[in-house]
Amino acid sequence: MQQNQLERMKNDKGFIAALDQSGGSTPKALAAYGIPENAYQGEDEMFDLVHEMRTRIITSPSFNADQIIGAILFEQTMDRKIEGKYTGDYLAEEKGIVPFLKVDKGLAEEADGVQLMKPIDNLQETLERANDRHIFGTKMRSVIKEDNREGIKKVVDQQFEIGKQIIAAGLVPIIEPEVDIHSPSKEDSEEILKAEMLEHLNQLDSDQLVMLKLSIPTQNNLYRELIDHPNVVRVVALSGGYSTDDANAKLKDNKGLIASFSRALSQDLNANQSQEEFDAALKKAVDSIYEASIS
Repeated sequence: MQQNQLERMKNDKGFIAALDQSGGSTPKALAAYGIPENAYQGEDEMFDLVHEMRTRIITSPSFNADQIIGAILFEQTMDRKIEGKYTGDYLAEEKGIVPFLKVDKGLAEEADGVQLMKPIDNLQETLERANDRHIFGTKMRSVIKEDNREGIKKVVDQQFEIGKQIIAAGLVPIIEPEVDIHSPSKEDSEEILKAEMLEHLNQLDSDQLVMLKLSIPTQNNLYRELIDHPNVVRVVALSGGYSTDDANAKLKDNKGLIASFSRALSQDLNANQSQEEFDAALKKAVDSIYEASIS
């Protein structure tokens, strides 16, 4: 990893932009952007369009290093170019923004109140390519739907097992055990999750660094102990389906927690906007998320 990027992720003010919608979520992201499924044929056209959308976001002057410290990319985005440079290089060199890569392959069927990650069969090859593309870290998502202690333990065990492989490859993993914001047992699940994560964090060697991406907790400042842990570079929050206003309001009540929003960042962007309209809508979202992240 690059030391200057590590210091930026540890200390700089700002938030992480999540631009990592993959195959299953891409049609929904394009539809929200004003491009319906009948406007393209097949995956190739779909991924061309979503790369155009991401390129428009990343190249906008509203997408800037003063407020955005990192961006999470989908694998195809990492392998594509913006203005002649691989996306990770464009982010780092032209924007001063730290690039991350989503490495999970989606969610398994629900069992024990959780959804584990599907097997990541080509993880080592992906990590080698990520290093070649100058990616700083990775992200992988599981989902917790019930306060089932056994299920939550399985989620955290899997996340840290794979996380250690990522650390060994020289990258910083973002461990993301999302708690469903609609779960009736969300608060109890978060208490169990915190305990399980602390157990794993306390077993890491001093040079094994991770980041955490978590749902904004029901109990304010629940994750303060995780934020202050010496093995944790940063704890970031997912919007989880909250609107921008709701996510920002909840984030402000949790000191040290910064945003890593997807829907809340792009919800007011549209393919039919003029460049001026697009930049203004993106700036409004960036400003509001940044303000919530530094409050």
